[in-house]
Amino acid sequence: MQLELDNYYLRSLEIADSESFYMWSRDREVTLYSLSSYAYPQSKSDIEKWLSTINASPKNVSFGICSKANDQLIGYTGVSGISTLNRSGEYFILIGEKECWGQGIGTEVTKIVTDYAIQTLGLHRVQLTASSRNQGAIKAYEKAGYQHEGVMRQSGFRNGEFIDKVLMSVLSSEWKGI
Repeated sequence: MQLELDNYYLRSLEIADSESFYMWSRDREVTLYSLSSYAYPQSKSDIEKWLSTINASPKNVSFGICSKANDQLIGYTGVSGISTLNRSGEYFILIGEKECWGQGIGTEVTKIVTDYAIQTLGLHRVQLTASSRNQGAIKAYEKAGYQHEGVMRQSGFRNGEFIDKVLMSVLSSEWKGI
């Protein structure tokens, strides 16, 4: 399956994507605000193992974000922790290619994945957390329709200090679509 945007498309992740993930994992600027797993060194084989299982879990939906101009993988996104009972999940995104930062891609991708989560997966609630220091991401989520719910005080640890995380969500009853 593929989801289409104007200049990008979202597709399933493949083991061949491991080289991009490996390069991103080695750049602390890229991974500063991302998953805790990037805080620890990962080998290419670790990443390949992870990619070989990524599409098998019914509790997660992951997509590679690719440029239509050159088919380059620039990041990944999806919904994790999907609960069919509670009809909820947690949105995530990583734009790994720094030259793509600040171009509005995060907002576009957030909208289309959120729409997929609500319209196709039937989720009622999609939530996310973002570092309080990652103002670009927070603005992108606001533009995509997410609302602030609160602050998780000192819930992250980066560069030797505790940082707050912002909790945001969108409900199907307030989702305006794309």
